[in-house]
Amino acid sequence: MAATELVIFDCDGVLVDSETIVCRVLAEEMNKLGLKTTPEELDEQFSGRPARDCLLEIETRYGGPLPEHYFHNTERRIREAFHNELQPVCGIEDVLDHLLQINLPSCVASSGSHEKMQLTLNKTGLYDYFDGRIFSADDVSRGKPWPDLFLHAAEVMGVEPRRCLVVEDSIAGVRAAVAAGMPVVGYNNHPVRAPQLAQAGAKVVGDLVAVLDFL
Repeated sequence: MAATELVIFDCDGVLVDSETIVCRVLAEEMNKLGLKTTPEELDEQFSGRPARDCLLEIETRYGGPLPEHYFHNTERRIREAFHNELQPVCGIEDVLDHLLQINLPSCVASSGSHEKMQLTLNKTGLYDYFDGRIFSADDVSRGKPWPDLFLHAAEVMGVEPRRCLVVEDSIAGVRAAVAAGMPVVGYNNHPVRAPQLAQAGAKVVGDLVAVLDFL
């Protein structure tokens, strides 16, 4: 592994513990439309992928454009849940503080929108760690599992892909990092997912602080 010059973090599930909240609300609102699903199913299906891709799949299942009240209710309920429940992922502040101490740059490259990341990172007190170094799937034509987002972040940050270390928790994100030619650590916050992360090409850890061992 080449010496690390940049650490690229996914956001949801790596920096902020948001995926459980989002999948719960989405499942409940989809069930109201007659689209029977569970939070676990949505987590497996949508984790790490751009919202636009997920929306297309939901509309396909629904058979056309979703009603306006679905978007209104979903957005309102997610924002309320973020306000009441959202927390940083355990250990991430220790990792970020250590990177600051050793002057190793970091950034965020997430399938989430800039608006969403501004909300979640501010709510959890993590925004200042990444201000000006936040990249979204909205910035590129193809989101994860394509490598475009990670390559875009590396180019803007001025670092060769092989000298980036990606921290991901989703299969789509790991595949995107591997396709970009970047070493990747898979944070396993889901017991069933560990073998899949490893199979996709990640070095799997169960504790975010262990990411520091791969620098």
